[in-house]
Amino acid sequence: MAVDFKEYGRRMEKALEHLNEEFGAVRAGRANAKVLDRITVEYYGSETPLNGVATISSPDARTLIIQPWDTKLLKDICKAIQTSELGINPQNDGRVVRLTFPQLTEDRRKDLVKQVKKYAEEAKVAMRNIRRDGMDYVKKLKKASEITEDDQKKAEKDLQDLLDKNVKKVDAALAAKEKELMAI
Repeated sequence: MAVDFKEYGRRMEKALEHLNEEFGAVRAGRANAKVLDRITVEYYGSETPLNGVATISSPDARTLIIQPWDTKLLKDICKAIQTSELGINPQNDGRVVRLTFPQLTEDRRKDLVKQVKKYAEEAKVAMRNIRRDGMDYVKKLKKASEITEDDQKKAEKDLQDLLDKNVKKVDAALAAKEKELMAI
C-alpha cells in the first residue's frame, strides 16, 4: 500500500507561499506596493488593509502614492505607516500620501539580508515539522499493521525527498532575494 503525501506536499507549498509573501514585504530600495500589505487602518470601527481603503500607485521607482477613497483617512494612514516597521516617513499633501523610498545603505542592506535569512530558516523549520508529522503518520500506520516495513521505509524516503525538494525552492528564493537586496 502506498502512503498518500498530497496533504504534506500542500502544507509545504503553503509554507513556501508564506515565505514569498514575507519576502515581498521586505523592501529592496524600489517602491513596491507589497510592503504595505501588512498595514491596516481603522475604518468604520474595524481594522482594514490599506489596499482596501485606498488606491496605491507607483509613479516612479522610488515613490508610492496612496490615494484614500475617503480623505478623512489621510491622518490615520500616515499614523499607521509611521508606527509600522517600514522606516519611511509619509508626506501628506491633503489629497494623497506620498512615500519616498531612500536609497538603501550598505548596513541596511545587510540587516535586510539577515531578516530574509531568518524568514527562510523559519520556512525550513515549518517544513521539517510537516515532515515530522508525516513520519509520525507513517509510524502510526506501521504500528497498526496497515503497511509493511518496506512500505514504511519507502514512505519515509518519499517524505525526505519531498522535504529536500521544497528546501531547495526555499534556498533558491533566498538567493534571489539576497541578490535583489544587495544590487545597487
